Amino acid sequence: MTAMDDGAAPALLMTKPTWLISQVSAHAHAVMAGRLGSVQARGYHFRVLAALAEFGPASQASLGRRADMDRSDVTAAIGELAAAGLVRRATDAGDRRRNVVSITDSGLVRLRELDGILAAVQDEVLAPLSADERSVLTGLLTRVLERRRAERKSDPRPEAEPTGQLS
Repeated sequence: MTAMDDGAAPALLMTKPTWLISQVSAHAHAVMAGRLGSVQARGYHFRVLAALAEFGPASQASLGRRADMDRSDVTAAIGELAAAGLVRRATDAGDRRRNVVSITDSGLVRLRELDGILAAVQDEVLAPLSADERSVLTGLLTRVLERRRAERKSDPRPEAEPTGQLS
């Protein structure tokens, strides 16, 4: 019998991609939260700003679907972003019960800043991988995620609220 390293994971766990993904995800989330927190931001801010920049003005419900966020998290993030002047809320002329959210010029500047911070997080978390390996990893994870989204769309049963790590 060999001496045990208290920090070593069981070999059986190390063969499970889902376990490995969860471990890397927890580390990535901690690094990301720390970096974003240092500039008074959260991952939800990046998600909302990115969706608005790419897809244009949207209702809060649409933003939640696009950014894979719970309604209450969308509401909180939009409130924080609006208070900082990064997004603008306006009543939808076609449905006065609904708000339409749009990104401001300051919001676009903030999005670029946060994108740079997240690029540094990618570099730190994925440092052991080459650029080609990162590209392959991104492609594989995208395939897994796209399948999950397709299955979710085709299954009429309600699903638990999204819990993406970029929060």
